[in-house]
Amino acid sequence: MTQDTYDVVVAGGGHNGLTAAAYLSRAGLSVLVLERLDHVGGAAISAQAFEGFPTRLSRYSYLVSLLPEQIRTDLGLDIELASRQTASYSPFLDGPRATGLLVETPEGEATAASFRAVTGSDEEYAAWQSFYEEVGDLARVVAPTLTSPLPIADAIRSQVGAPIWRDIVERPLGEAIERRFSNDLVRGVVATDALIGTFAGLGEESLIQNRCFLYHLIGNGTGEWRVPVGGMGAVTGAIAKAAYAGGAEVLTGATVTSIRGGAVGEGAEVAWTDASGSHTVAADYVLSGLAPYVLDDLLGRTPSTAAKPVGAQLKINMLLQRLPRLRSGEDPTVAFAGTLHLGESYSELERAYAEAAAGSVPTEMPGEVYCHSLTDPSILGDVPPGTQTLTYFGLHTPATLFEDPITREERKAQAVERAIASLDRHLLDPIASVVARSADGEPCIEAKIPQEIEADLAMPGGHIFHGDLAWPWAPDAADLTTPAARWGVATDVGSVLLCGSGAVRGGAVSGLGGHNAAQAVLELR
Repeated sequence: MTQDTYDVVVAGGGHNGLTAAAYLSRAGLSVLVLERLDHVGGAAISAQAFEGFPTRLSRYSYLVSLLPEQIRTDLGLDIELASRQTASYSPFLDGPRATGLLVETPEGEATAASFRAVTGSDEEYAAWQSFYEEVGDLARVVAPTLTSPLPIADAIRSQVGAPIWRDIVERPLGEAIERRFSNDLVRGVVATDALIGTFAGLGEESLIQNRCFLYHLIGNGTGEWRVPVGGMGAVTGAIAKAAYAGGAEVLTGATVTSIRGGAVGEGAEVAWTDASGSHTVAADYVLSGLAPYVLDDLLGRTPSTAAKPVGAQLKINMLLQRLPRLRSGEDPTVAFAGTLHLGESYSELERAYAEAAAGSVPTEMPGEVYCHSLTDPSILGDVPPGTQTLTYFGLHTPATLFEDPITREERKAQAVERAIASLDRHLLDPIASVVARSADGEPCIEAKIPQEIEADLAMPGGHIFHGDLAWPWAPDAADLTTPAARWGVATDVGSVLLCGSGAVRGGAVSGLGGHNAAQAVLELR
């Protein structure tokens, strides 16, 4: 730190905080970033998870869709995002027959043939194409607005068809899925995008599942999820480089302990501790990349326990000696190249939700598997030929299942066992037979439940979005007279703004929270 007062202090050095710092420092403002950990990046990092193997995994966040091309261009980010050859593969057992539903990138005749083989006709694929064409129309309207002041709902509504607005924005998503599709597996494949990190039934009246679905389909107008070459840390590294180049100062190992602010123009003060003691710094504005629940505490309030977010995911990172063969006979390099859906037919998803809501680890665990090294072998490093990464992201495992510290480890072990069993069910080679092992013989398997995500990353409840996602627009009657409100980054303290996933258009690796907070500050000045 080179001074006692800055134009802006950013609390949290995740990718959003760094994005804000890059924009503001490049605009000539003095910026200080305070990060609790000994490295920047938050959830968007690459890490060597297994001793003896140089492979760098995207340990927490793992794919990129919502990062706008505009931010990459504005900041001159040297980031390569690679398309996966497969969008998804969903193995399932039809009595004694092992088969699966393949969706290519881009979709072609193999996709149509797979739908035909699984469903018995061309009708379901026609319904699929029609639905996603309409969703695409909505995505193409919404995506360009994400780096502009918030539009009002009617401005979006007036540009899209009434049926898709109703299906995605006004009514529970499950209604549209059940009306538009008849096959249980196809219904489930559509539904999964509504449940990533979101604990909800598909008929939930709050529509949190609808908002999650929308965010998963609007990235750059296409909704394509791509692999960051070099791992997720390459994304953070490029943004950090832009911030440093602009003159932003970054302190790691600096834990923010309090924030005091006032009205616009009154300034703010941030206190933190590090290895050398306690410190205080003044600023015109403070940007919080921390979860709103954490920010409340730093502002001297007592957050309500009931208001604490509830994360819902089981993340398992694995390193394999080789990819396993599938019972369906599908080429593993095709099946694992995209999103492999497990236990995610519509009925299985709803059954798992009911079990988890009743307090039990789902009997049949729904989840998704990714093999990033098929798309980006550079993350492997110097490893034996055939080695591959495997990442599992489990649904319907809310933090509430692991609340009791006495039973937490037992519950976690049960969830991991059932997650691997959901994969083994479709394999000729069980995971135990192909997993790499460390020098002491331990399998290269790392699992994280929501409580561990919270401990590692200070995300309350382990919620990967810092709380339920909001619609990426403002209600028709919203008061957007202030810059902070217009950009969706306002708090009730004028000199303190949100710049993280808790902002109106935050969530996922997008940089949107940081970009939009920076634009609000520049307008305020």
